[in-house]
Amino acid sequence: MNADIIISKILMLPGIIIGLSFHEFAHAWVSDKLGDPTPRRQGRVTINPLAHIDWIGFLALLLVGFGWGKPVQIDPSYYKNRRRDEFLVGIAGVTMNLLLAIAFSIPAKAMLKAFNGVAASELIYNVYLMLFYIVSINVVLMIFNLIPCPPLDGWGIITQLFRLDRHRWWYNVYRNGTWILLALIVFNVTDLIISPLVNLIVGVLL
Repeated sequence: MNADIIISKILMLPGIIIGLSFHEFAHAWVSDKLGDPTPRRQGRVTINPLAHIDWIGFLALLLVGFGWGKPVQIDPSYYKNRRRDEFLVGIAGVTMNLLLAIAFSIPAKAMLKAFNGVAASELIYNVYLMLFYIVSINVVLMIFNLIPCPPLDGWGIITQLFRLDRHRWWYNVYRNGTWILLALIVFNVTDLIISPLVNLIVGVLL
């Protein structure tokens, strides 16, 4: 592994840590606000990365381009409107990733305009690259988690939107979701979904 690759991986670390930590924090915070004490009891209503990072998911995001955090456990029996509130908790993580991507794209675009056509120092270039990775990694997390396959957020979102758990087949898909997701990853289906959308959104933001 040459020096440029090592530097790139180091510059990706803030994006991975911020993206994973804030994604899971958003789930925990929304569930807590909706009356569920479970995330707070488990110490998940925090942006401390150590509370949220799944190290396998962390390494996967660093090495292969998509990953996951430690899932936030919730107890929907505390919700006043279970269908609505489960939807809100489910969409909180990807919404947070979108907001982070938008927020960090602002200084990244400002740097692009400021140094357009001007030779920038290595330090300035690396700062821009770090901001670029924060934007792109948050977009990757958003798109990946919106895939409608358990255990990803997209499955819970479409379940509540269309009340899919009324159907018998839903439980079979839910039980086997991890294997289905692994098959999608192995056969490169996830990359076919993620890459074009990530390129489009990052292109718009930057």
